[in-house]
Amino acid sequence: MKGVTQRVYDEYRRSKDRLTQSVKLIADAELKEIYRRKYWDEIKGDKLAPGVSHVVFDGAVNSGVAQSVKWLQRALQSMGLYQGGIDGNLGQGTLLALSGVNDNDSLIARILDRRMAFLKALKTWKTFGKGWTARVNGVRAVGQAWATGSVGPEVQYVLGCDAKAFISDAKPAPTLAVADATTGSGVGSGGIAATLQQVQDQLMPLSYASNLIGKMVAGLIVISAVLTIGGLGYRWYASRRKAERADALDLQVKTDAQAAA
Repeated sequence: MKGVTQRVYDEYRRSKDRLTQSVKLIADAELKEIYRRKYWDEIKGDKLAPGVSHVVFDGAVNSGVAQSVKWLQRALQSMGLYQGGIDGNLGQGTLLALSGVNDNDSLIARILDRRMAFLKALKTWKTFGKGWTARVNGVRAVGQAWATGSVGPEVQYVLGCDAKAFISDAKPAPTLAVADATTGSGVGSGGIAATLQQVQDQLMPLSYASNLIGKMVAGLIVISAVLTIGGLGYRWYASRRKAERADALDLQVKTDAQAAA
């Protein structure tokens, strides 16, 4: 309801020692206070540059404060201004990095590029992607206009843009188990082929049996090669997609060497 979920509204009403009620009954004064206390103050909006504050605030309302701050931190990191952790905490390190920005227009573009990558990594993208894209485009236009000192376009509501976008709706990571199983099957087939080759050598005097086993050996060698190469190829593909997903969602993913250690 105007960007506020029932859960958030219930928490707000309880904090005021008021009975909970449907979010459809939310008053404008309550809405403004929720926006300020739960989002604007949490992102330290008064300390952010014009335009940047609007972009980070809108991201916080749509995907949570921590996630929006992560997009900001990643954007600052890409500009070589932030060396801290991507933790979603807008602390002194992030504020110090912000003080070094001399192109807020570029910063806004980078923040929203990160946001779009995140949205596309969600299972709900197919359903809400059109609305989210319209929302982000509107935020980009307003934010960059304000960042350059222009009055800019007015903030407008876009129908279908207010669906929440949380990391809990992320697409599942590709599994490497299928690749490992396929590669293992390929190796196993190669082992069987080697065993049959030994049998063929022993049955060499019996030409019929030897020829039959020879064909079986050849077939298993081909199957082994296909399974092994296919498994390794899929593992490369799955690993790449897993890394892309982790990057879009701002997750830390262990490499194979780190996982083994």
